[in-house]
Amino acid sequence: MNKIDVKKKSIIELETLCDDIRKRILEVVSKNGGHLSSTLGATELIVAMHYVFDSKKDPFIFDVSHQAYAHKLITGRWDAFDSLRTFGGLSGYTKPSESDDDYFVAGHSSTSISLGVGAAKAIALKHQEGNRIPVVMIGDGSMTAGMVYEALNELGDRKYPMVIILNDNEMSIAKPIGALSRMLSSAMASPFYQRFKKTTENFVDNFGDGAHYIAKRMEESLKLITPGMMFEEMGINYIGPVDGHNLEQLIEIFKTAKSLGEPVIIHAQTLKGKGYEIAEGKEEKWHGVGPFALEDGHSLKKASAKSATQIYSESLLNLCEKNEKIVGVTAAMPSGTGLSELIEKYPNRFWDVAIAEQHAVTSMAALARERFKPFCTIYSTFLQRGYDQVVHDVCLMDLPVVFALDRAGIVGEDGETHQGVFDISFLRAIPNMTLFAPRDEKSFHQAVSFAADYEHPCSLRYPRGSFIETIDLPESIPFELAKSQLLKSSESDTLFIGYGNGVGRAAQTAKLLDDEVSILDLRFVKPLDKEMLCRMAKLHKKWFVFSDSSKMGGVASALLEFLAQENILDVKVVSFEYDDSFITHGNTKLVEESLGLLPEQLAQKIKAVLA
Repeated sequence: MNKIDVKKKSIIELETLCDDIRKRILEVVSKNGGHLSSTLGATELIVAMHYVFDSKKDPFIFDVSHQAYAHKLITGRWDAFDSLRTFGGLSGYTKPSESDDDYFVAGHSSTSISLGVGAAKAIALKHQEGNRIPVVMIGDGSMTAGMVYEALNELGDRKYPMVIILNDNEMSIAKPIGALSRMLSSAMASPFYQRFKKTTENFVDNFGDGAHYIAKRMEESLKLITPGMMFEEMGINYIGPVDGHNLEQLIEIFKTAKSLGEPVIIHAQTLKGKGYEIAEGKEEKWHGVGPFALEDGHSLKKASAKSATQIYSESLLNLCEKNEKIVGVTAAMPSGTGLSELIEKYPNRFWDVAIAEQHAVTSMAALARERFKPFCTIYSTFLQRGYDQVVHDVCLMDLPVVFALDRAGIVGEDGETHQGVFDISFLRAIPNMTLFAPRDEKSFHQAVSFAADYEHPCSLRYPRGSFIETIDLPESIPFELAKSQLLKSSESDTLFIGYGNGVGRAAQTAKLLDDEVSILDLRFVKPLDKEMLCRMAKLHKKWFVFSDSSKMGGVASALLEFLAQENILDVKVVSFEYDDSFITHGNTKLVEESLGLLPEQLAQKIKAVLA
């Protein structure tokens, strides 16, 4: 299906289109999984955006962009939508390489207003004002991050024309205060009010300070009973709250906002899961879902082995009962990181600080300074957002903060913006930082116990889902700083070195080879077990490295640095880490196959090296 020309449709036809869009989203997401409640709620907002603005010339900027499915469907991807989040198919986020109607790659939160400011500057430099205008959609959750206010601060000062649609589906920014507030919000959204405001501003300019004072007091009195005072004080026009599902009203408000020639925030309240009664409301589980049965909402996902996240949660909960100094934080991912139960049981010791990784890290640094033991539990891909704080506020002071990095390695359908591949590379370079990783359930419990007692900054990483099985290998022994565990010894010239979940991959690959190999669980990539590695270098001259991490600055890189420092020149190191490119979305096994990382593929590569 070609791009849908919403501008030619009547309001009734547009409302029917919204129903059709919701049906299409439910049809595909119930089969493929994906983001659901927020994108259903944003349907009318996106249809109205396309009615008033033009995505071919106006930058349409979606924050995170997980709510942009309706945008994809309108812009010529209706038929291809069946391939959403599948390997080789449509991305779950906006992606310019997929469509000219997508302005920017987005997957992390709170970047949209900064992008809008940058686009507005470019429009001004090109003298395209009046012909192009950035249109930003941002959710109320994304408004918890400091980057938003850095952008708003400049926008309010420079007054670039921009329309910001605040999609409030939690009513966490402000609730309408009764009938009077609703009346005022409707009045403030009208073209008459905006013209009147401009005329009044011009009028009082001619009557000195007294008139300015009176006008200012009257305006402030109005703002006290409306929720937009903060934005207005920043120099940004505010309209709302408005009904985010009233298409006719939205279209008129968007037209008014477009005509202002100044920055304006439209505060639209929407219902999560709109149109699918089972998901309507605030239930976190409907934010991102796996395949489910449309008729009753039940998950179609088969039962699987215990996830690494579950193991972490159980282990930390057990330690908390014994050690009241253990505290922790997550950044808007309490269930995803396994901290929900800890926050519920220990609300004064565990916190969700919303989408604020920088704040999360630095606040834990202060708790460590006060002799508490903080566990900072964040997805690998999101710790990137708090990198300066790890360096400056934790490691510089050598404070014993534990960074528990969930979703390390390939995460599957979320793709490039979410793959947890860089944490070893960017953390290994920091002085005072210790890096280690468990390989299975027992070793994970041991790793968490080690971290709880360790008196310096440290990070442990673990995968999405369950660990790769290591059934035939010896049981894990307690963690000891800079000590690896030799799991299998042979007379072969070949050594498999696994790190974290890579140990299971090494073990599976070894089973497919005729030759016996030795297998080492490296455990610590910083500091390395120098004594063991020197011994292995005498026995084995071909080392193969297995780790779910980036090759540049990763595990093999650390081993090569060690060999060079020790002047060991006769050992060949082959890395099976990820090459220097962003990794696409799709089923994890299919993605790994495309990278040549399935055990069968690795076994063939090793045979070629050994031949």
